[in-house]
Amino acid sequence: MSENKYQGIIFCFLMSIPAWFLGKMFPIIGGPVFSIIIGIVVGTIMNEKKERFQGGINFVSKKVLQYAVILLGFGLNLQMIVKVGKASLPIIVCTIATSLIISYFLSKKMNIPQKISILVGVGSSICGGSAIAATAPVIDADSDEIAQAISVIFFFNIIAALIFPTIGDLIGLSNQGFAVFAGTAINDTSSVTAAASSWDSMHQTGTMVLDAATVVKLTRTLAIIPITFFLSLYYSKKESNGSTVGAYKISKMIPSFILYFVLCSIITTVFQSMISNGIISGGLANLIPEFFSLMKTVSKFFIVMAMGAIGLNTDIIKLIKTGGKPILLGSFCWIGIIAVSLLMQKFTGLL
Repeated sequence: MSENKYQGIIFCFLMSIPAWFLGKMFPIIGGPVFSIIIGIVVGTIMNEKKERFQGGINFVSKKVLQYAVILLGFGLNLQMIVKVGKASLPIIVCTIATSLIISYFLSKKMNIPQKISILVGVGSSICGGSAIAATAPVIDADSDEIAQAISVIFFFNIIAALIFPTIGDLIGLSNQGFAVFAGTAINDTSSVTAAASSWDSMHQTGTMVLDAATVVKLTRTLAIIPITFFLSLYYSKKESNGSTVGAYKISKMIPSFILYFVLCSIITTVFQSMISNGIISGGLANLIPEFFSLMKTVSKFFIVMAMGAIGLNTDIIKLIKTGGKPILLGSFCWIGIIAVSLLMQKFTGLL
């Protein structure tokens, strides 16, 4: 690795530190959003001077972003999700399908670039910034496209976190109903946490709704696996100009970082099951969950770091000029998800 690349990585690391702490202070906004804003501002000020760091910036925006997705797997206990999250699965599937369908058809009507519409669609329907982080390398999205999608998701995250508890009260949602509503209709985990915590405080339920909404949100996160696989297959076919499947590269069809993400999820599930069944006990039983927790924290920091690098590579003028249509697309996806989430709750008897 060249000296310039090291310098660029260190530069991105240092720049992400204030964004990380700002995200802790203002969780409704989140570290990734602060990081991408700081990156855009710093990149605009530095202009051509950032070229000396470009090798490291590109590494962070691509490779570190993939490492973040891999480590995200340590936050997924598949057994727990299947056990607790399966009740909300039909609603999750319907809301994800709704957002992706709306994104697909409206992008054509509104003449929005395909990659931006995909990122907005998966970000709205699956898990906000994490889904965008997982999908961007698969479709080879550039920094401007990623920044655009993150901006759209951020905008609706804040609105949802602020108004969802009031909406839930107005339509008479139960605690379980609000947990499903927040977990299926809010884009990003930080905003799901903020809204569910507000509901718990309003209704004095301890952390009951927060815990349930988080499980629903984690269940949504699993959709990263089939979605990225489908997109990998689609883009592999597109690049091969419609030739046979045998001509596809396996690495293109199934990106290695998604396989490692699944592997980390399986490791987490197995070890947590062994701990709960008493197979692993004593100090090791405490050490393993602490390690998984550390890996989740590192994953979140890597996302913040990668978003800063993406901000550095973002053309702010282009971002402003092209911002209107993606926000409109995001609003339609968001409204569709809200409507389907509530209708499915009505249909399944939760509402």
